[in-house]
Amino acid sequence: MTRTIELSIVAPLYNEEESVGHLYKAITDAVSPMGLEYEILFVNDGSKDKTLDNAIALAKADHHLRVVNFRKNYGQTPAMAAGIDNARGDIIVTMDGDLQNDPSDIPMMVKTLREGYDIVVGWRHNRQDKLITRKIPSMIANRLIGKVTGVPIKDNGCSLKVYRAEVMQSLPFYNELHRFIPALLSVSGARVAEVKVKHHARQFGESKYGLSRVYKVLLDLLTIKTILSVASHPMRWFTKLSGIPLLIAFICTILLALDINESNLVVETTLAILFFSTAIFLISLGFLSELIFAKGNIAIGKLALLTAQLNSEKVIEPESRINDEPSR
Repeated sequence: MTRTIELSIVAPLYNEEESVGHLYKAITDAVSPMGLEYEILFVNDGSKDKTLDNAIALAKADHHLRVVNFRKNYGQTPAMAAGIDNARGDIIVTMDGDLQNDPSDIPMMVKTLREGYDIVVGWRHNRQDKLITRKIPSMIANRLIGKVTGVPIKDNGCSLKVYRAEVMQSLPFYNELHRFIPALLSVSGARVAEVKVKHHARQFGESKYGLSRVYKVLLDLLTIKTILSVASHPMRWFTKLSGIPLLIAFICTILLALDINESNLVVETTLAILFFSTAIFLISLGFLSELIFAKGNIAIGKLALLTAQLNSEKVIEPESRINDEPSR
């Protein structure tokens, strides 16, 4: 009789051939004593080294481990989404595959989740990263994200998080929004806890992140703010926004009617048409947004699925909800 999976650990991997074995052992040593039926999902995000081969070898020797493979690199959020979509556990843990997150924190975080939370977020309070290129930009970004989203998470960039599966698997994923998951879930009233976790310096390979991703974070933050603002009543929001150009168009029309000398006829007519068209455009966006949120599926991206391959009986075909470009 097959036991129900209680815990799923999802770890995206990109060119981590030296880390795979150590990561597998660390996760196994951490979760085995918990007495839960668990699974480990390694998501190979188009690695160009022996990451996939090493992961498959481990999976053939342990039924707890499964491997999801992408033919090309899509980025961390698509990789996480693919792992989450294929996870069978009631509780889902996400973490990085570079050994900087410590799996020994998982039991403590699962215990915290069971105290009545929907999400438990890791806080790397003693972060082992470079000050100028990693720590300072991260501190600034975290404060900005907290101000904009209203969810004061100290460390949005920490991948070590624990979720209730029913909350997580209904969440749409796109772009690089994995760091904003607590803010996205807060819309539905999810209960969030943040706990201190260990963090280690990278042992193998090179970091896939740098200052170049700052602009992506800012764009994603703008996206999140828009979602949080218009998600419940998009038509109302866009209608209010259309009020300004509609008012300007009305004023131009009045001036056009009162212009006896017809000296500014072309200018006023052009402005009236331009701002009226802008107002109609915004109202149309609101109408389309209502249809999308009411009837549509935000997760329209299936690009990762199109380039996924099945390499062995231990490698599963991802059912990704993402359409994304490489972000590593």
